Amino acid sequence: MTTALPPPPPPTTLVQSVHEPHVDDREPKTRRPLMFWDRIKILVILAVIFFFGVAIKKGDVPIMSWGEAIRDQLAARSWMLWLAGAEVLRQMHFLISERWAAYHQFWQNHVWGAWERQMSKLDPWLRYRLGRLFKVVCWIVILGFVAAAVWNLSFVEALAQAPARLWTNPFGDGGLPWFFQLFFAMFYVIIQFAALFWFMSRGGVDTYMPGEVKTRYADVWGQDNVLDKVQENVVFLEKPEEIEAKGGHVPGGILLWGPPGTGKTLMAEAVAGETGRPYVFVDPGAFINMFMGVGILKVKGLFRKLRKLSLKYGGVVVFFDEADSLGSRGGTGSATPGTIRERLESITCCNGLHFVSAATAEDYIRHQLDFGRESATASPADGIRGVMFGGMGMGGGGMGTLQALLTELSGLKKPRGMFYRRLRQFLSMKPKQPPKYRMLVMMATNMPQSLDPALLRPGRIDRIYKVGYPNLEGRVRTFEGYFDKVRHNLTEEQIERLAVISPRATGAIIKDIVNEALIVAMRNGRELVTWQDVIEARSMKIHGVPDGPAATALERHETAVHEASHAVAMYLLQKRSTIDIATIEQRGEVGGFVAPVPNEDRKFRWRAEMEFDIITFLVSLAGERQFFGDDNSVGVGGDLNASTWMVRRMLSRAAMGDTFTSHEVAVPLGEPDIGPQYRNDFDVRVERKLRELFDRAMALIEANQWFVMSVAHALQQFKTITGEDIDAIYHGTVGPTVDGRAYRSPSYQQAFSGFHAAARRAHDDQSPLTEEFPELDEARVAASTELPLPPPVPVAAKAT
Repeated sequence: MTTALPPPPPPTTLVQSVHEPHVDDREPKTRRPLMFWDRIKILVILAVIFFFGVAIKKGDVPIMSWGEAIRDQLAARSWMLWLAGAEVLRQMHFLISERWAAYHQFWQNHVWGAWERQMSKLDPWLRYRLGRLFKVVCWIVILGFVAAAVWNLSFVEALAQAPARLWTNPFGDGGLPWFFQLFFAMFYVIIQFAALFWFMSRGGVDTYMPGEVKTRYADVWGQDNVLDKVQENVVFLEKPEEIEAKGGHVPGGILLWGPPGTGKTLMAEAVAGETGRPYVFVDPGAFINMFMGVGILKVKGLFRKLRKLSLKYGGVVVFFDEADSLGSRGGTGSATPGTIRERLESITCCNGLHFVSAATAEDYIRHQLDFGRESATASPADGIRGVMFGGMGMGGGGMGTLQALLTELSGLKKPRGMFYRRLRQFLSMKPKQPPKYRMLVMMATNMPQSLDPALLRPGRIDRIYKVGYPNLEGRVRTFEGYFDKVRHNLTEEQIERLAVISPRATGAIIKDIVNEALIVAMRNGRELVTWQDVIEARSMKIHGVPDGPAATALERHETAVHEASHAVAMYLLQKRSTIDIATIEQRGEVGGFVAPVPNEDRKFRWRAEMEFDIITFLVSLAGERQFFGDDNSVGVGGDLNASTWMVRRMLSRAAMGDTFTSHEVAVPLGEPDIGPQYRNDFDVRVERKLRELFDRAMALIEANQWFVMSVAHALQQFKTITGEDIDAIYHGTVGPTVDGRAYRSPSYQQAFSGFHAAARRAHDDQSPLTEEFPELDEARVAASTELPLPPPVPVAAKAT
């Protein structure tokens, strides 16, 4: 018997209540009472100074009575009476404000408040300059009165004579008193150290004023998704009231992480160019210094400059390039609870272990941390933050530099300077809030796992965006943008094809390819870039500059058979990828290679695809043994290494064999007496799977010998061919480099069969190959006949 579930409640049509923002009413209605000492301290100080002067006067003139000395000081220092009277009035004002709320509110809202409202109408930069001028004037007035009292001059005369007296004779007769002489000597010593550290703290920071940065959003190609998010932050920078009026705050920091050359720096320049704000570029090595403390001074000086630029221009953009150079404060290398929770988002399993209990997830993460295994698909930004090396982060800015940066990033609303704070307290004014510095802090790195977690917390770096490789549409747009700057005859189809065969090309790589294609065209005496120029430039930039073909004719033939076997298997089996180039030209220790490019972006791989990849590796061994009498070279070692690794991964982690046990977990947890036996059994299963796939590779070679020999011939004649050339050989058509029709000529087949037989004899006899290589010519192309297509892939080569 089943129980029906109660029906869901009907949707309400009533107007929902709206929560209004809380209004802070914690401000007291009256002034907070002062302590007794705070009430009398200024009067006490004035009294001490007055009677000290009386004592000095009495000591200078012993015949003078104390009463006469007091009257003399009252006449000479009448200003002290005025100061004492002003202080008495101020304390009376405070006393009334502490007991009468209306009186206190009148001063706060209608006197000082009116003054604040009038001043707030001024431009923030103008207020800053006026405030700085006011402070300078105040100090001049104070020092002028002190100098006038010491030198027995009027205030104006003291100001006029002060420069000359301090310059010519600051310590002699008529100069400074002994107290100020001592102060000046200490200041002179300190200023030397300050000047030295100031000089060492220069450099590493470049400032571009509005109008100097010409980069715009339209110059950033292939990263539209990230650019839209960054533009959202810029809107809040330009119109902060849109979010602040609703109770929010403006995000102040952006981290752009991703591979090099994807446009992170260009994006920061575009932000500065579009907003018309000053752009401050912080060099990666700006905070790396020889002496301790210089990096801290640089950080303080940098943010002092940023605050000034923010007030003057209404905002500023600061960009830290290669932010990983800032280093980290380090860690113990243990799995802390915070570390475990951070790993929940970066687990190898699908959906990040969100479908299991928290205890199971933490146990699994602890297992991974204990054995030091990193997730193959984990986001670098969410890597293991607890496992760090280097105790105090000296690889970055040095001790204290990162801490100073963290303090500045979270302390942009730091209180006003001492002068304003003390002056406002003295006048019983409300503490003035610091101005809102409109700063957009942008950082870029390709190693986000090396950044300190405290740097990436909200409030410092609010947004973290991955700037990855551009997708196909982005690559097409990037190629079009750079090709628009040069003369070329490429069609839209060719540009799209170029983007397809360049799956991991960043903006920097694409720019370099186009520029290299222009250089190739100029080298050939042309100003017009052609498709052949682009292919040559791309091959050189992606695969490197070739050193040349193999040294001997026999070795060239052996290498060609090896690479042709790879190319044929890749062409016939791997339908989700396309051959980019096949070459027998050496590059360093590599004698040749076949490079594929994916036709589509895929994140997950299936057993059939991985088996086809392994067959493509093993087919080089099968080809060498098929064409050279069951013999093979050491050149298959790399292929066997890769195929063995893939089979072990398939059987140990993905249940692509006859067992379900995860070898990665079972071996570390196995007992010592059963561990070796387990591994021996696993090695047997790996070998059995490799032999099965090798048999399929051998069947593929035996069924397509004509195709392998034809591709090997093209490699020997042209050294490097494209995937289109291999397709032309298979279908008997014309490719970009190779005319595939000639390979259907009986005369060619007979000539190359004879050449291979001679190469086989030279291989067996270990003698030089003297047979002349039969190159394709117009006669063989003209004599070609329509032969039937090569046989299809045998069933034995397909996944079972």
